[in-house]
Amino acid sequence: MDPHQDSGAPPGDDDAAVREIACDESGSDGENLTGGNTDVFAHAGVQVPVADAARALREIRDRIRSPATEYKATHLLREKHRTVLEWFLAPGGPVHGAARVHLTEKSFFVLDRLAGVLVDDRGAAAELYRTVRKALGAEDGQRFMSVANRLLRTRNGAEPGSSVPLFFETLDGLRRACADTDAGSALGRLAAGRGRAEAYRAGLLDGPAVRIPVLNPLLPAIVATAAYWSGPERRPVRLVHDRQNLLTPGRIAWIEETARRSGVALTELRLVVARDDPRVQLADFLAGIARKAAGDALRGDGDGDGDGDPGLVALLRPYVDPASLWGDGGTADALGLSAPNSSLRAWN
Repeated sequence: MDPHQDSGAPPGDDDAAVREIACDESGSDGENLTGGNTDVFAHAGVQVPVADAARALREIRDRIRSPATEYKATHLLREKHRTVLEWFLAPGGPVHGAARVHLTEKSFFVLDRLAGVLVDDRGAAAELYRTVRKALGAEDGQRFMSVANRLLRTRNGAEPGSSVPLFFETLDGLRRACADTDAGSALGRLAAGRGRAEAYRAGLLDGPAVRIPVLNPLLPAIVATAAYWSGPERRPVRLVHDRQNLLTPGRIAWIEETARRSGVALTELRLVVARDDPRVQLADFLAGIARKAAGDALRGDGDGDGDGDPGLVALLRPYVDPASLWGDGGTADALGLSAPNSSLRAWN
């Protein structure tokens, strides 16, 4: 195994003036994190020369032989192409030792942001996560997550003010139902934050022209990706990223400034068309594979043994950024993470 994979340090190319990292994401549902299509958001970065990336794409096409004009992670994830998937991730593959993927467990991300807004203590997210998953039960837990998501999201339809009373009415009902359980104290801390919630919603209406949505994981994940590749030595990094509607000029400026204030030497975030850059396509493959593998592990889907696809998770583990935002302890060990891990709190 590449020594950098054990240490968490970015791999090689130490003589280059600026590291250029190609990036893409998978699992974006905007700010709809509790009712979307995926449980995990993944943001991948690869440091592979353009010529090498183009050769890797040709090799994948030769192995898969699909008539599709643009290959996606779903091509590699098909069971009949399992050997191609394993080759892609394994030692000796095209991205081994030259790629990382930052994972965000969406439910924990919501609670991390909720704790930050209501009690100014994202350390409370771990207690909330345990409460929602264990004490509230599936139905009440989903109801709580839904109103929390609505409270925090930038757009709430025609009646944005309704999200505050809805959240606290739901919270009060759950507190009464859980008064004699451990959940009572965790939910009680949130009840004192109504004034903060109202101020947060008012700030969305009267705030700056460039809004930074607190619930969209893409922006902080980009900063975290830059932080990983810049490393403790603060190496200059340029990110080449697939175009996204969210990445407006104002938000790109926010990302670059946030990174620099945090000691990350991000020199530029440049947008490209993925099909025109083979490096970005490799990042797209890794992000899609990681999102699927980590999500299946959370749900216990895949091979029927309750832990997703252990073989794929094991192949993915060397790529996972240790700064990933993750709450589930059962899957954290398999992914090489500590849980709960709220390390993204510094970026928002």
